[in-house]
Amino acid sequence: MIGAGNRKRSIGLLGGSFNPAHDGHRMISLIALKRLGLDEVWWLVSPQNPLKPVDGMAPFADRLANAQTVANHRSIKVSDIELRLGTHYTRDTLKRLTARRRQHDFVWLMGADNLIQFPKWEGWKEIFDTVPIAVFDRPTYSFRALAGIVATRYAGSRIPERNASGVARRNAPAWVFLHSRLNPVSATEIRAQETGITGEGIMPKGD
Repeated sequence: MIGAGNRKRSIGLLGGSFNPAHDGHRMISLIALKRLGLDEVWWLVSPQNPLKPVDGMAPFADRLANAQTVANHRSIKVSDIELRLGTHYTRDTLKRLTARRRQHDFVWLMGADNLIQFPKWEGWKEIFDTVPIAVFDRPTYSFRALAGIVATRYAGSRIPERNASGVARRNAPAWVFLHSRLNPVSATEIRAQETGITGEGIMPKGD
């Protein structure tokens, strides 16, 4: 439903394996709703992230159900749209979404750890040129992220944090870096605990 005056709805997109979904995902979403002035956040559960191994990946239906349980908020929607679209890369998902849902303004949400490895993503420059992006601070990653290839290349497109609200309505490329107290727990650490592996030497990843 489109708001008063036919205003486009602002939607944050949080993609990933969600293997499993955890409070960190939920916290990022709640912060995004408030600080970016979003109407909703959609969790795009990936059938299989090309950058992640198949081994240890829970069945898609289980990950989707778990994400719905963890989200537990009327403005956080868990979606299987990547499965329905048949897309394997974020670039393709975003192109299809922006073409099909012209009544929405989208912003891609991700952690600072993902900004570091972003050049490994298929068509990463196209992603930056398709929708605005909001990057969330993560302990131990932020300095490298802000000094990295992507932040340097798109330095002129960075929005001051004080102007973060309404970023979804901006024309791409546009991105903002948000400092916040995020839950340090990652899906990698949760899986390690469930399998009896200690957390020593495990690098948290933006699952």
